[in-house]
Amino acid sequence: MTQRVYNFSPGPAVLPEPVLAEVQRDLMALPGVGASILEISHRSSTFENIIQQAESNLRQLLSIPDDYAVLMLQGGGRLQFSMIPMNLVGEGRRTCDYIVTGSWSKYAAQEAPKFGETRIVWDGKSNNYNRLPEPSELRLDPKAAYVYYASNETIQGVQFASEPQVGNVPLVCDASSDFLSRPVDVRKYGIYYACAQKNAGPAGLTLLVIRKDLLQRSRESLPGYLNFQIHAEAQSLWNTAPTFPIYVFMLVTKWLITDIGGLDKMEALNRSKAKLLYDVIDQSNGYYTGHAKPDCRSMMNVSFRLPSDELTNKFVQGAEERGMTDLRGHRSVGGIRASIYNAMPVEGVEELRDFMIEFRNQNAK
Repeated sequence: MTQRVYNFSPGPAVLPEPVLAEVQRDLMALPGVGASILEISHRSSTFENIIQQAESNLRQLLSIPDDYAVLMLQGGGRLQFSMIPMNLVGEGRRTCDYIVTGSWSKYAAQEAPKFGETRIVWDGKSNNYNRLPEPSELRLDPKAAYVYYASNETIQGVQFASEPQVGNVPLVCDASSDFLSRPVDVRKYGIYYACAQKNAGPAGLTLLVIRKDLLQRSRESLPGYLNFQIHAEAQSLWNTAPTFPIYVFMLVTKWLITDIGGLDKMEALNRSKAKLLYDVIDQSNGYYTGHAKPDCRSMMNVSFRLPSDELTNKFVQGAEERGMTDLRGHRSVGGIRASIYNAMPVEGVEELRDFMIEFRNQNAK
């Protein structure tokens, strides 16, 4: 068997080993079926049971009430950047408000003006997105079609500790990089969505939880696949569903329920992992410099810099030699980015912590 590395990739990202083992064991033929999940029809009773179980698991983990629909879509976050304003702005052409805290909320805000008037109510660009807005800094329109934000910015490593207060305006959240990492009160949202490939499965699946009354805003003139209401009425089976990603998502959510014990325990584990790395940064006397302000730090993506590009390259190479991969930071931030999603084992984070301490001791002047 090939030795597994500690994969710190920001996505597609590490998956739970028990899930990978079950996929491997049953990939040739699902028990009692005689065919692979890669081969069965999305209309078969076997797959209907899988997608129903996946939704049931998600509803259990997030305590999703009955007045919310769960959609399992394709196209990733990029498609949602367009589908959300297409469906929510409506015939009245109301404005939509965007809180821009990093690269992904910025990309979403760039798509929205194609479908309605868009207001950027806060933008952290001047500080390279190293902090989040204070409530007093947000100038929201109480009549907006919705307010959009990203709960965690993968590149910059900033994360909201709680939801922005938006009054009665529907709140839309891109939770792609901290999805299922902690408990969330879905009732605070109009739409809560995430791409699966960070915390919930392989690339190719987007999970979207939407308050059912908002489905009425989806206009009949929209192309079929771009209409939320059509997907809701078809229970995510209007087109050929991404069967394999949904199957893995079902297994990941089962792992969260049975092996981890729910999202409260997952959050506690995630916070303890993040603390291991942030403590090294804070105790390094400036050798390691975190990108995000301390009160805005992400527990999913730990972004920090070293004193020089030369040392950064040396750090990346040394980590790879020890079986720790995909640690180089995004070009817009530089340095190092350690993505420590749900499935990253504590042992991997401890290995990185120990290497950070050793590297500093050997290279600090």
